[in-house]
Amino acid sequence: MPGPASHRLFSYGTLQSEQVQRSRFGRLLDGRPDALPGFRVTMVEITDPEVIAASGTDRHPLVLPSDEPGDLVEGSLFEVTAEELAAADDYEVDDYARHEVRLASGTTAWVYLAAHHDPAAV
Repeated sequence: MPGPASHRLFSYGTLQSEQVQRSRFGRLLDGRPDALPGFRVTMVEITDPEVIAASGTDRHPLVLPSDEPGDLVEGSLFEVTAEELAAADDYEVDDYARHEVRLASGTTAWVYLAAHHDPAAV
């Protein structure tokens, strides 16, 4: 497990995949279930060949803000090192941008949202 300089990273998509974790981080991450309230899942087509090779698919989930009060996106909360967070940044294509959010558990974590999303609007 990462040391004291770790970061919390919430994943609702391919970063939960063992294949992606091994290719990006060189290890399997130890995660726990959590959820992102106020968002819904859509899909985006990925064209980056390296990302497609790592994930095994060109269709990746992407979350968008939702007006439905009960909407939430389930996923996993991971502890990662600064180097692993940088590797996750490198993995995510331009459709995604990293933002800090509060999860259903009350935990603050990084998550990749739609790049055109304005977090101040939620």
